[in-house]
Amino acid sequence: MNIPRAEHPWPQWERANWMNLNGTWEFEFDFGASAIERKLWEKEKFDKEIIVPFCPESKLSGIGYTDFIDGVAYRRTFHLTDKEVSGRTLLHFGAVDYTTDVYVNNTHVGQHKGGYTSFSFDITNYVKDGENTLFVAVKDDVRSGLQPKGKQAHRYASSGCDYTRTTGIWQTVWLEFVPLAYIKSAKYYADPANSSLTVTGITEGAGTLTLKAEWEGKTVASKSLTSKGGFFSATLELSELHLWEAGKGGLYDLTLTYGEDSVKSYFGMRTTRFEGKKYLLNGKPLFQRTVLDQGFYPDGIYTAPTEEDLVKDIELSYAAGFNGARLHEKVFEPRFLYHCDRLGYLVWGEYPNWGFDHSLPNATEIYMKEWHEAVERDFNHPAIIGWCPFNETWGYWENKSKNALLSSIHYFTKLLDPTRPCIDTSGNYHASTEIYDIHDYDQNPATFKQRWDAFTSLAKESNDCIEASSPFFWVNSPANGNYSRSGSGVSPFFQQTYHGEPIFVSEYGGIQWVKNATEGWGYGQAPKTEQEFFARYKGLTDALLDNEDIFGFCYTQLYDIEQEINGLYTYERAEKFDINIIKEINQRKAAIEK
Repeated sequence: MNIPRAEHPWPQWERANWMNLNGTWEFEFDFGASAIERKLWEKEKFDKEIIVPFCPESKLSGIGYTDFIDGVAYRRTFHLTDKEVSGRTLLHFGAVDYTTDVYVNNTHVGQHKGGYTSFSFDITNYVKDGENTLFVAVKDDVRSGLQPKGKQAHRYASSGCDYTRTTGIWQTVWLEFVPLAYIKSAKYYADPANSSLTVTGITEGAGTLTLKAEWEGKTVASKSLTSKGGFFSATLELSELHLWEAGKGGLYDLTLTYGEDSVKSYFGMRTTRFEGKKYLLNGKPLFQRTVLDQGFYPDGIYTAPTEEDLVKDIELSYAAGFNGARLHEKVFEPRFLYHCDRLGYLVWGEYPNWGFDHSLPNATEIYMKEWHEAVERDFNHPAIIGWCPFNETWGYWENKSKNALLSSIHYFTKLLDPTRPCIDTSGNYHASTEIYDIHDYDQNPATFKQRWDAFTSLAKESNDCIEASSPFFWVNSPANGNYSRSGSGVSPFFQQTYHGEPIFVSEYGGIQWVKNATEGWGYGQAPKTEQEFFARYKGLTDALLDNEDIFGFCYTQLYDIEQEINGLYTYERAEKFDINIIKEINQRKAAIEK
């Protein structure tokens, strides 16, 4: 069988004994979301076939159905040998949207809620030597308000900032075969100042754990310890220190062995922190020249057709002079994050909160579970330099009696990961944040620069304290009728007192540009010529680079997506114009780096 996306889905936690379950599965629509009640797994033959891991809305799935889908069901068989079932069998799903029930040999083995994070089940007691059957039932309702949907369309057709939906399995499904005693998980804490790496984790069963770090094939640290099962902690003293750097990467290989279990992994040695208003990577000022990447593909929707497509998006960003990205309204797959690690590409980990009713009484409970899974899974990636659990929480902050969600998730994130900064919500209203994060789509370079120069001047005069009631915050507010995604494109400043935090303009630009087409939208009026486009881009970007109080920007966006035509590349990833001109503008030294 020709298996799509055949590469190992999790390069930072790779075992030799695994089985990729991608490929052709039996498939049925379940519009009544009643597959379990009907015991659909007992049906002799399903109506359709689908190519996993592509969602049924995508062309690559072989189905391409783009109306609302309340439920889907999958079935396939797999063959196991006596040796494979002699230890533990773990069934992994990269991501399934949204509520997933899994049956092995007609027995329910578990349920998972959440459309964006990985999950697994120990199916040791349910599999046998020979042929086994796997049945998966999924429910998905992006209009319920009970589940985060990100940029999936809540109307029949794509419109505005919403695009084609994704239902069901959209990342790799695989089996792992491990001994009865094995390593369940591990977290890496880099300490470049002391040339050491601390590894904490969980083991199952008793054994001897050995950790071996290598740099370009040479062993630079090794340590063994005994475990009775459960929590462990070990510190490796590295004989050679090589820093992970922006644009270069720099990864150590790490092998974790526990009896007969062996895991191939890696780590990077770097620090990320703020000093005053400057962002420091490894103690040196670095301006974050990031771009919005939403992780959509014309034929695969949420799923990259090939691994090469993952790498290409990073290469396209570098070609335009960016050094990183906001991974926007989506939890990206570990394989993409691996390439970010390998290539030294700075990224912000984000969560697709759009579509979720933040005012629900149990909102924190629903939200916390999957956000916890996202942070825990991706903690070890050196490329991730910060977390952002929310984006533009419109209509939420206005009712201050319900503001516990943003602050609670922010504090929760800091408990999970004290090593990285966290923005409670990107753009708009803040409850608790380390970074003053703003979205500004003003298309006039003169007024854009004037406003930001005035803001930083006022901050200095006021000793880095500007009250939310200041007229500055309301110059471009919705109340004045100046904000429109398809009109002037001037975004409002949020109602949050400024206390001298580092400033991140995490969305700006969004200049629409398309050749030989009349439909689609971007921010403001489209430039009439390429020269006008470059002049606007340069004016807006220069205003941010020249401001000594701003540590980074994020341009909207890397490529077009369906009706949104404000990318620097087309949806098919073709250049719209000479990208070297954009690169030259982006890479000029920023004031805060001097």
